[in-house]
Amino acid sequence: MKRASIAPNGEHKMKAILPLMVGVVIGLTGQVPVPVQGRTLDTIRSLGALGLCAHPNSLPFASKTADPPGFQVELGQALARELGVSLKLDWIITQYQIRSADCDIILDIIADREAQGETNLGISKPYYRTGVALAVPSASQLTSFKSLDEHTKVGVQVGSVAAMTIGQRHVPTSTFGFEVDSLEALANHEIDAAAVTPTIASYFNLTHPDNKVRILDRDENETNLNWNVAIGMVRADQGLRDAIDAALEKLRADGTIARIYARYGVVLQSPK
Repeated sequence: MKRASIAPNGEHKMKAILPLMVGVVIGLTGQVPVPVQGRTLDTIRSLGALGLCAHPNSLPFASKTADPPGFQVELGQALARELGVSLKLDWIITQYQIRSADCDIILDIIADREAQGETNLGISKPYYRTGVALAVPSASQLTSFKSLDEHTKVGVQVGSVAAMTIGQRHVPTSTFGFEVDSLEALANHEIDAAAVTPTIASYFNLTHPDNKVRILDRDENETNLNWNVAIGMVRADQGLRDAIDAALEKLRADGTIARIYARYGVVLQSPK
């Protein structure tokens, strides 16, 4: 089953469509058109800038005005430094703007050719693993997706694979447009669990210290609900692919990537 992008949550209730998470969070169908040509590594170094596509209002991923600016912006800056250039941000609102955007990379994509469909994005080596997990109240007896039954109502994102997977098991669901909405419903005891990405749930806990939820471990047996994450490269030449992979390896090894995500409450798990 192909995974496609949905609207993750951004700053001010994190309600923003995040086109740069092409397929990272499961949901809407469709493909992301990309420019026919991309810049080579030599061109990027000659211009002195690496272009990153990001949404301007989608914390913890990225923000045009917030400080800190989101882990995608911080990681983009770190990657640019490794390449010996500066970071140039292209703020886009919808995925289709990638067609006309002047960027070289997109962060937090599913590291899977099938998931990327016809995007034609080059895929870096994966740098963390994520998926869909269950968030539950602190006193909940739920332990995994398998513990859900006809008596547990689960918040799911409309149109998502998680919604389909849980619905097929005859578990009652409540649909939401954004993950943060289901987390708020959970915190208000309106539902028994929320099927969300650990990234959004962790950021929710960071920004709601008095109303935290408990995030269950992802279940790797749920194949469609787990994936590796990588950097998408727009028509990259082999030189840029190699440079991005080398930079990622260095930034993972020295703990830079882990520290960046940790500032947003996110603890990364190693890719598989």
